[in-house]
Amino acid sequence: MRKKANIVVIGTGGTIAGRGETASNTSAYACSVLTIDRILAAIPEVSSLANLRAEQLMQTGSENFNNEHLLKIGKRVSEVLKDNDVDGVIVTHGTDTIEETAYFLHLTLKSVKPVVVVGSMRPPSAMSSDASLNLYDAIAVAIAPASRGKGTLVVANNEIHTARDVMKTNSFKLEAFRSPYGALGYVAEGEPRYYRMPSRDHTVLTEWSIDRIEILPKVDIVYAYGALGEEVIGTVASEANGLIYAGTGNGNVAEHIVGPLVAATRQGLHVVRASRTGNGVVIRNGTQPDDDYGWIVVDDQAPQKARILLMLAMLSNPDKRCALQAAFYRY
Repeated sequence: MRKKANIVVIGTGGTIAGRGETASNTSAYACSVLTIDRILAAIPEVSSLANLRAEQLMQTGSENFNNEHLLKIGKRVSEVLKDNDVDGVIVTHGTDTIEETAYFLHLTLKSVKPVVVVGSMRPPSAMSSDASLNLYDAIAVAIAPASRGKGTLVVANNEIHTARDVMKTNSFKLEAFRSPYGALGYVAEGEPRYYRMPSRDHTVLTEWSIDRIEILPKVDIVYAYGALGEEVIGTVASEANGLIYAGTGNGNVAEHIVGPLVAATRQGLHVVRASRTGNGVVIRNGTQPDDDYGWIVVDDQAPQKARILLMLAMLSNPDKRCALQAAFYRY
């Protein structure tokens, strides 16, 4: 019989810690009211999977998370992973920005131990809640030897996703989380089954360590739309170090926005062209002469993921745009 793994479950709030007035409240409920101890106590089956230690790091919906929250979570997870008696870490998290936190951990943690970020679309009090099963599956993934070395994972709806790719694609349905290239695998009857590997560098292969990061550069996102005014670019440029421009289609930029973006770039703002579609590749020097303008393209990153990567890349190469572009092709 295999010795039970030691897993630390870190609670941060979210729907998985929520409670509705009635069982029919699947979308209207109080968020972040249950402690991680109460959540685990409601799933007695998890005690057979691993030796669990719970801690409440914070208690709020992930829509409130800023860079300070990312750093707080990352530093605590890193500290826990250094304990030789700990085999893996689970972070319970609100689903609104779970993909951002998970990707930040994916790029900054220096460990091959499994780290799984998990949430739920319905609170534990709701009919057909996914909270208990998602957490049970997350523990099953965290204890699996096959999960080592795959970076940070997100478990939802019986699927295992790499933090790099996964995105929330629906506001209320259980099958809200999707990866453009598909899940890494599934959890069937409590057993993880992997079918593909993350292909881009992560964790121990990146140039960033959460232990050495104290502050993150300010990067904003501007979404293109038909009536977007050029004054928005000036406002962002006056406050931010970087800008993800989520253009239409293949990162297209309207004619009246090109000038302000070029001017902001010459003043030192790092401009990254992305697509508001959230899927597909933005081609360098495709719809815009990026080389001439000094712009960067995301490759296939969604705007919210590109923001995380640009913040980190600017820590290493604050002024070298060629190095920033290389980061989008490497990670």
